[in-house]
Amino acid sequence: MKTFISDISKKEFPVSERISAKSLRDTILDSIKKDIPEFSDESYLSEEELNFYREKYISDYLRTQIGELTEYDQTVLESIKNQTTLSDKIDADEDQKPTLGQRVADKVASFGGSWTFIISFGVFLLLWITVNVYWLMNKGFDPYPFILLNLILSCLAALQAPVIMMSQNRQEEKDRDRAKKDYMVNLKSELEIRTLHEKIDHLIMHQQQELIEIQKIQVEMLNDILKKIE
Repeated sequence: MKTFISDISKKEFPVSERISAKSLRDTILDSIKKDIPEFSDESYLSEEELNFYREKYISDYLRTQIGELTEYDQTVLESIKNQTTLSDKIDADEDQKPTLGQRVADKVASFGGSWTFIISFGVFLLLWITVNVYWLMNKGFDPYPFILLNLILSCLAALQAPVIMMSQNRQEEKDRDRAKKDYMVNLKSELEIRTLHEKIDHLIMHQQQELIEIQKIQVEMLNDILKKIE
């Protein structure tokens, strides 16, 4: 198997993985020259080394645009490096079961904000007033102005409000998590598109080089034929 020596690591690689520096984008080439000043347009590197500098360029790009990389940016880079999807990570986060308190808060908020609660509570108030005013002739356990009823309503409001706020905070936390996950997916899509452009440009340049080599060979063959004819 034919091999070549990389001008970056000085290691041996198969010829099928050889990539000419002429086919690299200027951004990648500049990144390589920062580490290896003697690397020129006539040099060669392997696909593995090219992928390494692509990832390095993406990391540098992120640091330049958004400063220090966050945990989510690191997750995206790891996903690109390992060629995995983000859906597994996102699904794993969503599989976490809520605690008993969170489930109770969600149930109370769901019931307290429904027409079932409004209608049933309205019927309860109507029955309470009717029993005390008409049936017990306003001499029952809670005569007008319904001090006991007001106490019950105050206690209910005092307990219900914090529970509903707990549920709202939990919903806001869910929305923040969804926004962060959307950010991760969009960031990965952008970086994958940039990488795809790099690969397409490299493929086009590689094909152009092959076509030029073929044309040179064809010209040499034509010259040989002409010489024989003469």
